[in-house]
Amino acid sequence: MIDLRRSLYKLNQFRKKNAIINKYHGVGTLIFDRMVRKELSNIIVEQKTIPSAFLNRYVIVDFYVPLEIVELNNFSLLLINDGQDLDEMNFSEMLNQFLKANEIDPLLSVGIHCGRDRKNEYGTAKVLDYQGLGAKAKAYQQFVLEELLPFIYSQYGVEHFKQKAFAGFSLGGLSAIDIVWNNPDIFSIIGVFSGSLWWRTKSLEDDYNDDTDRIMHQQIRDGKYHKGLRFYFTTGSLDETADRNNNGVIDSIDDTLELIKELKSLGYGSEFEIKYVNLEDGRHDVQTWARVMPEFLLWQNR
Repeated sequence: MIDLRRSLYKLNQFRKKNAIINKYHGVGTLIFDRMVRKELSNIIVEQKTIPSAFLNRYVIVDFYVPLEIVELNNFSLLLINDGQDLDEMNFSEMLNQFLKANEIDPLLSVGIHCGRDRKNEYGTAKVLDYQGLGAKAKAYQQFVLEELLPFIYSQYGVEHFKQKAFAGFSLGGLSAIDIVWNNPDIFSIIGVFSGSLWWRTKSLEDDYNDDTDRIMHQQIRDGKYHKGLRFYFTTGSLDETADRNNNGVIDSIDDTLELIKELKSLGYGSEFEIKYVNLEDGRHDVQTWARVMPEFLLWQNR
């Protein structure tokens, strides 16, 4: 049984020590404010607001902190786009139960709230979509890599993580896989829940071609196999009704299966490397993603 007061005390001591070190070395703490939102048996949930020079705004971030963090230096990290949706799926209770039952290893989960300009901050960093959306995707990637990750290491006294994962829903899923695919030296696991993998360089009315105009598919086609990289995909048969090639399969499923095909052509193949789940009654909503989140948490822990 974890002693909550003792663990919280030790966690605060870690923070005080790091604050002194950062001040000595002239490193800013980056914290605008901090609020403990919830205390459970095995985790605490803290909400912090981090100023981003790249995004030119404050970013609200929820930290799901395992109390073992003060005892161990061998745990994993999970970043999640659209972190504002995690409350609705009871993510904290889900994670707490897994940790309490020792079904997953200690995991520091980080829910990054989206900004008002979501369609520009999420997307693909190197290529805009045909409407010019995703214009801030590069800045968002820089926030994650150059501001958020250093903050996490400093704030929680972490020297290294066992593994780092990034997950997201819909357009947040596209953002997550784009960041992971282009930074395989940093991340090893990606979770894409009903990802916006249709993101394309041409409109359907402008001589569009599936084989060349879907941005993420083309990135993978032009890429190479990265040992240790793992992918989790989920869709719902009721995600949408669009079927641009009229083959009787909705685009959400088609785009996901064809992205998996591209990955397999590079050498990814085992269920350990690629996991795909489709819910026949699944919709494009938080309730559906909440149903598959437990399986993703267990899978990424393998």
